[in-house]
Amino acid sequence: MKKLVIFSLAATVIFAACDVLKSAATNVANEALSNVANGKPAVPSLTGDEAAGGLKEALINGVINGTGTLGKVGAFAANPSIKILLPAEIQNIEKKIRDNYLLNAAIGKELDKTIDAMNAGAEKSMQLAVPVFKKAITNMSFTDAMKILTGGQGAATNYLKSSSQAELQQLFMPEVKKALDEVAVAKTWNPVVTKINQNKKLLGLTADIQPDLNLYVTEKATAALFTQIETEENKIRKDPVSRTSDLLKKAFDYADKH
Repeated sequence: MKKLVIFSLAATVIFAACDVLKSAATNVANEALSNVANGKPAVPSLTGDEAAGGLKEALINGVINGTGTLGKVGAFAANPSIKILLPAEIQNIEKKIRDNYLLNAAIGKELDKTIDAMNAGAEKSMQLAVPVFKKAITNMSFTDAMKILTGGQGAATNYLKSSSQAELQQLFMPEVKKALDEVAVAKTWNPVVTKINQNKKLLGLTADIQPDLNLYVTEKATAALFTQIETEENKIRKDPVSRTSDLLKKAFDYADKH
């Protein structure tokens, strides 16, 4: 008798659960049909949290990958597209120095050391950019996230550039100086400037040069970083395989359709 009662209760529970699931499925189907009838997507739209979350995840991944790539030893020096050369006002003078045996013997090696130091300094400073970008990403509004998500290639990078470039460079420059000091750039750069100024008549200069190497390297390093982040962003936009989480897939699948 007890077994019969238990069996009856179990059957009641199972049938009740089936009714609930059936009802839920019917409701979802009815909602989808209603949406289609009213010209809306059958599947509910991407939520604000999902849109912002997916975009922020993509940007943080891009920042980490970008800074990681550019922070490797030799990353700048070995890549002609981002290698930091001497400032423009020095490049014209550099050729004259290289072409003059005596000047090249006196200054040429120092120019080489300066170029090596600038690129090494840029590489060392990459890790310092992550907190600045993370702050800009964290403060992104839902409205901005939706515009960026559906804005096409480079939209996220352009947002970061407009919202954080000035602050990034202000915060970045002292750190670049530290990085440059670590590779003793002052010991190579200051003598170069001094020697160039001492020979300015021979080099066709009418006044001493005083280029701001810290500002110059900061701007070059920042520009290279934005280029790398844009590459990472567009990779996720173009290639579904790069969408390595459910949130990324959902957010950028939505972007593909809009």
